[in-house]
Amino acid sequence: MNFQNIAPGRSISLFVKNIWVFASEDPDLQTHLPFFADGYPGLIFQSTERGLTVNPHKKQMPVLFLYGQTISPIELEMKGAYELIVFQLYPFVLKSFFNLAPRSLNDDCYDLQQSKTLDIPAFTQQLIAQKTVSQKIAHMADLLYQLFQNKKQNLDLKIKQAIESILLSKGQENIEKLAETLRINLRTLERRFLNETGLSPKQFAKIIQFQSSLQQLTLKNYTKLTDIVYENGYADQSHFIKVFKAFTGKTPKTFSIK
Repeated sequence: MNFQNIAPGRSISLFVKNIWVFASEDPDLQTHLPFFADGYPGLIFQSTERGLTVNPHKKQMPVLFLYGQTISPIELEMKGAYELIVFQLYPFVLKSFFNLAPRSLNDDCYDLQQSKTLDIPAFTQQLIAQKTVSQKIAHMADLLYQLFQNKKQNLDLKIKQAIESILLSKGQENIEKLAETLRINLRTLERRFLNETGLSPKQFAKIIQFQSSLQQLTLKNYTKLTDIVYENGYADQSHFIKVFKAFTGKTPKTFSIK
């Protein structure tokens, strides 16, 4: 499997965090890509010989689709050669750009063919016709940029600030203090955050905190497990293990044995 992590261009970096490309030309390959909660929805283009299935739901996916917040662990299954382009989006994009209720897409996907405002069949045909990965990425970026230009007045800038603060703190932001900093009532912040992202601010912070610990564990950037526990703001080791298992289905020790 070939993997690329591509930084988004400046024109889309406000609403796209990362662009990932997964690809293989092996016709006999059986690929299983695990995805865990990371706080970001996404846009996926997939070109596969025998389709893409999301497990454990056993759901066959269309060529172009959006996915919401991943809370429970999932796995993308592909048989044979494939090309997968993933735009990791900031949490406000689903509502602001596509007028979707983010909470309705938690642990779920949305076939863009259902859109009543976008000509997705024509767009998909044009996308498939692009000869290189770079051209396909540019085509997808153009769609998102056009949506941004048309919908930027819909952005809730207070919630965008809240998201940025939580990300900057690696999920250790105190939500009550954040509300005070933003000069907004706590309940109002919680309501607007949920409306824009599909998650409460505390749930989003918990996911970002988990992602920080997952990265440290994956990179083996620790001496003992308690290093990860306390550097990422967990109360104790048992709490960390409980959270980690909820998001991955495995204990940190089992996960780290590869």
